[in-house]
Amino acid sequence: MDQYRSTLSRRSLAGIGIGIVILIVAFRTFTVIPAGHVGVVDLFGRVPSMTLKPGINFRNPLANIHKFSVKTQEMKEVMTVPSKEGLSVQLEVSVLFHLDPDKTAEVYKSIGPDYKGIILEPNFRSITRGVTATYDARALYTSEREQLAQQIQVLLEATVGPRGIAIEATPLRQVGLPPKLTAAIEEKLQAEQESQRMEFVLRKEGFEADRKRIEARGIADFQKIVSEGLTPQFLRWKGIEATEKLAASPNAKTVVIGSGKDGLPLILGGSN
Repeated sequence: MDQYRSTLSRRSLAGIGIGIVILIVAFRTFTVIPAGHVGVVDLFGRVPSMTLKPGINFRNPLANIHKFSVKTQEMKEVMTVPSKEGLSVQLEVSVLFHLDPDKTAEVYKSIGPDYKGIILEPNFRSITRGVTATYDARALYTSEREQLAQQIQVLLEATVGPRGIAIEATPLRQVGLPPKLTAAIEEKLQAEQESQRMEFVLRKEGFEADRKRIEARGIADFQKIVSEGLTPQFLRWKGIEATEKLAASPNAKTVVIGSGKDGLPLILGGSN
């Protein structure tokens, strides 16, 4: 009886063990990839280029699944960079990036999980310093900083893009210049703005002077035309016309015939 119970107990334990193994195998047959991630399959060193998409995926129970985020990430750097004049500038700059989902398996094989520290970070620092060295310190303080940031982005994308890291933007967050240099730049910018304002005023005054010259020329031309039209014949005709109107007037008047300079009657005085 005891032997039977012992045999039954061993069979029960074996059944439980088999059940546990089946559950483990069943559990490892599926894997869940979170949203914004992809899964890289590593089966004894063999890594297929096809990655697992977000959601529930079938998997080989013997394979290891490495999950990589393909969301937008930010890496901030505070570095001392040189300017074209050889000045040292404190620069705080960020890089927005994400992994290319189609190249994530290649990133895992050729670089590994620490792709930011191995590839992105050193290249980002080197390219940033190389670009700022071609600009004056003033450029980091003015609107040219957008052009500088764009150049960093283009060069960085060309360097790390083929390795599977997509660069979205490289904004300059903060620029720290020596106080004396900052004051000198601000003074120069203010002088340039004042110069532009004066140039505008002078240009406006020039336009006004041109307008007045054109106006004066027009008045002179008008007077010339009028004076040329006042001929003796025209004036005599106007005199005759005026005499006729006065003669037709009911007012009392004295008329001297032929006493005018041009032979026109002179009308002297008159009363109602």
